[in-house]
Amino acid sequence: MALVTHGDEKYRTSEKLAEARDWPGLSIEHRKFEAGRQATPVPVCNEVVMVLSGGGMVCREGNGEVQKSLARPGMSYLVPVGMQETGLELSDRMECLHVYLPPALLDESALADFDIDPAKVEIAYAHGVADQVLFHICAPLRDLLHRPRQPTDALFVEGIRVALAAHLLAHYTTDRWRAPGKSLSLDPRRLQRVLDYIESSLGGDIRLEALAAQACLSPYHFSRLFREATGLSPHRYVTDRRVQAARHELARGRMSLVDIALEFGFGSQANFTRVFRKAASLTPGQYRELCGGPAVALRRDCA
Repeated sequence: MALVTHGDEKYRTSEKLAEARDWPGLSIEHRKFEAGRQATPVPVCNEVVMVLSGGGMVCREGNGEVQKSLARPGMSYLVPVGMQETGLELSDRMECLHVYLPPALLDESALADFDIDPAKVEIAYAHGVADQVLFHICAPLRDLLHRPRQPTDALFVEGIRVALAAHLLAHYTTDRWRAPGKSLSLDPRRLQRVLDYIESSLGGDIRLEALAAQACLSPYHFSRLFREATGLSPHRYVTDRRVQAARHELARGRMSLVDIALEFGFGSQANFTRVFRKAASLTPGQYRELCGGPAVALRRDCA
């Protein structure tokens, strides 16, 4: 039975690029947003929002709490079922993946197997989450939306659904998650300038000194403030963005592994394979095959 969601009612001003609603217990939407306010209906299921591209300030109001964060690719936002938001505004355009899950995340029998009371399952109203595990669990769903269906997709999606539910139960229930105490130390304007520079330079040699210069800071102070603002070191952030860009190109299946390695700044196919496997627990070739990339491209890459 298809999961009932609230996306069309909440995001009326967005452009829906793709969707999938026919998998049990999970629905997916890929949406493109312009700056502006969004509607705030009461959500009828749990929602995980992941920023895919673009970014800007996100201001949310709910439960008497005002949340402000600088959204960037790879960042996530959680909206629990029944949360009455009173405001949601975006400062700039962005593309997001919306993953909808049932109110209890898993069926009651599955929760009972892990000694979890379904009545106490409540996801936190978390914002600006820089959780790479969460991102890597959900990212393959975006690729599934933009390629022909495969016979094994239902099994693949079921595995992702269970992994996602387990991660949320382990880290983002109301009794486990705590909002970060620190506010941004690097102002949004300078941080966005650095992020834009990274996006435009993924194929080149991105040096710490060049990033610090974009923020008009010394490398030492820039590294510290960048980590406070994003939760990641500059090197880790650049690596993650390269892996995300490579992941998207692998799903498209149009470039060889050597070309992808050079296009996104990995330097060599061997280094690309090493970095990608560490981040995604799969080799690039295995990920391409999983996404249904053309067999001819896979054979050429593996030759």
